Amino acid sequence: MRRTYSLAAVPLLISLFIYLFYRSRSTVVNELMAFIFSSGVYNQARRAVSYAIPLSEPVVFSLPGGLWVFCLTILSKDLYLKIGNTRIQVALLPILFVIGLEFLQLIHFTNGTFDLWDIGFYLAFWSLGYLGLPSRDLQQNVLSPFTLKGFLCLTCFLSVYLAHVNS
Repeated sequence: MRRTYSLAAVPLLISLFIYLFYRSRSTVVNELMAFIFSSGVYNQARRAVSYAIPLSEPVVFSLPGGLWVFCLTILSKDLYLKIGNTRIQVALLPILFVIGLEFLQLIHFTNGTFDLWDIGFYLAFWSLGYLGLPSRDLQQNVLSPFTLKGFLCLTCFLSVYLAHVNS
């Protein structure tokens, strides 16, 4: 289990790094950092890091989403959600969520830009997490009983809000 948490923590930290130093200042996490460290200090750090470590657009704009999908997939791999008599594998929800979100962007139902790079990263990292890492085959309801693993999975799912861009 510790291996799974480590495998989830590292990609989330990489995503956080990319968001903090390369993504829009209007994201929730960046506004939070500017509030904590002051705008001047934070802007200076952003400029220094982005100058010292240049990253390509797919890395800046698509990789964090793929890493998030990977983390959520490995955290939820042995979890299910029971609705009535139906059991839904929670590990299927991250890929359904992000692909659905991309198509909502395509039809301009939500903010954002439809991007095939995003879909490619999502599919690659979901496949890596779902098919590439072994399952322990200890299926557990994500909500009953509510465990640390269920809490971490839910927290990772809700962390997507930190990437929200305020208007």
